[in-house]
Amino acid sequence: MNKNIKIHGSWLKFIEPEFDKEYMKNIKKSILNFKESGKIIYPKNNEIFNAINLTDFKKTKVIILGQDPYHGPGQAHGLSFSVKDGVKPPPSLLNIFKEIESDLSIKVEKGNGNLTRWAKQGVLLLNSLLTVEKGSPLSHKEIGWETLTDKIIEVLNLNKKDLVFILWGSHARSKKYLINQNKNLIIESAHPSPLSAYRGFIGSKPFSRTNDYLVKNNKHPINWS
Repeated sequence: MNKNIKIHGSWLKFIEPEFDKEYMKNIKKSILNFKESGKIIYPKNNEIFNAINLTDFKKTKVIILGQDPYHGPGQAHGLSFSVKDGVKPPPSLLNIFKEIESDLSIKVEKGNGNLTRWAKQGVLLLNSLLTVEKGSPLSHKEIGWETLTDKIIEVLNLNKKDLVFILWGSHARSKKYLINQNKNLIIESAHPSPLSAYRGFIGSKPFSRTNDYLVKNNKHPINWS
């Protein structure tokens, strides 16, 4: 594995071999080429693998699958739907907070869009694509990231049970084939984006349904506030 890449030890035995495969070498080459041509890439190198570095494999119990990182300055830091401290939460995240308030009858501090607090409780905030070019959503769709992130989903599915997979929008829902629904819970709906939130995300109660399932399976519920 590339010595510059630091991966949480709890994940290493499952995905370390991936880093020696040709597709990962191609990803690295692509990103270097983009940067050499003057393109700005998000997130920073040391934040690309934050999803698995902040959420211990053994503690992972909920997976919220996103598509690719935010493409505005200072937003992305390697966790799906999350932004850094001091960054205004994007519209999708604000809709997520509104649904939490409605679903759980609690108040959420909507000014703080950093979801590291969820990641540390066992919520894996995984994007399918781990990098993006500034101002250009899905710009890294073809460079190979989904081979790795699909592998992460497969590893969870094979080695754990009683997980909750939250799939918002058609892209996330396309990953259902990787998940054994007999031993895990899939919660799916429209995406929380303002373009689609009212087509099934609003009122879908994913947070109470997640916690009910965790409690039923003798796991600590997530504090979503």
